[in-house]
Amino acid sequence: MSMVPAHRTVLLQEAVKALAIKSSGIYVDGTFGRGGHARAILERLGPDGRLLALDRDPQAIAAAREIADRRFSALHRPFAELAAAARESGCTAVDGVLLDVGVSSPQIDEGERGFSFRFDAPLDMRMDPTQGETAASFLATADVQKITEVIRNYGEERFAFQIAKKIVAARSERPLATTHQLAALVREAVRTREPGQDPATRTFQALRIHVNQELEQLALALPQAVDVLKTGGRLVVISFHSLEDRIVKHFMREQSSDMLPEHLPLRSAELPLPRLRLVGKPVKAGDEEVAANPRARSAVMRVAERLDGGPARRAA
Repeated sequence: MSMVPAHRTVLLQEAVKALAIKSSGIYVDGTFGRGGHARAILERLGPDGRLLALDRDPQAIAAAREIADRRFSALHRPFAELAAAARESGCTAVDGVLLDVGVSSPQIDEGERGFSFRFDAPLDMRMDPTQGETAASFLATADVQKITEVIRNYGEERFAFQIAKKIVAARSERPLATTHQLAALVREAVRTREPGQDPATRTFQALRIHVNQELEQLALALPQAVDVLKTGGRLVVISFHSLEDRIVKHFMREQSSDMLPEHLPLRSAELPLPRLRLVGKPVKAGDEEVAANPRARSAVMRVAERLDGGPARRAA
């Protein structure tokens, strides 16, 4: 097993402060990771407080179960099943939900998981290795058009078509099974790249997002988080990619507006009520945190507070 650097939780103090933790409150950490946020929340909870943690990664749940605290429980569930998990745990009305979206540092740094081209490993990339399609399986069966769409849409890679053609041509000779095989193919197809960035970076990111359905999971989780919040409860979301942040920003703006339906007139009782109030401006990591942990550079935290509105509006 590869040596794994100590995990640094991004925007730790900022996120915990944004939750406005009450001593006897109930909170959901939808992305336990290695427990940085969870432990900080527990430190601020009183004896009657409660924290439920979720994670789709079995290794993260194994780490969570090392916490011996009667106020704490953990479930092996993706945050896209947040509402069901909350019901199972008796947390149907909570004071705060935290989502720290995207891949975690341990997943990247554990070479055998296949998330990084820094290690030669099986091309897996699943956050939950017990289910779903691996990156290798997807690349073995998808056609040029589908591979191009994934790499272009999720990696914002302008050489997506050239990379897809390389992959399909190469797999006819031998299976594409390892991270180093894929990285080498991408480097052959991508002749120019931003200084300091490996040509394979965008492709690996795109495949990871696709394999784990990360954007779809986030879009499913956000309205569920609003549904389980009490009036005055806080929703705190940290994202690390512009595609994720766009989903969060649009959702929070939509839920905090009082947009009128297309079909008018309406009675006053039928007018839509905003479900959220935006709290502050987006927060980014400071220079000191970025210097200590470069992965914090792209982090954006958005915060909203639950109002006494109706059911959360789902995106079309």
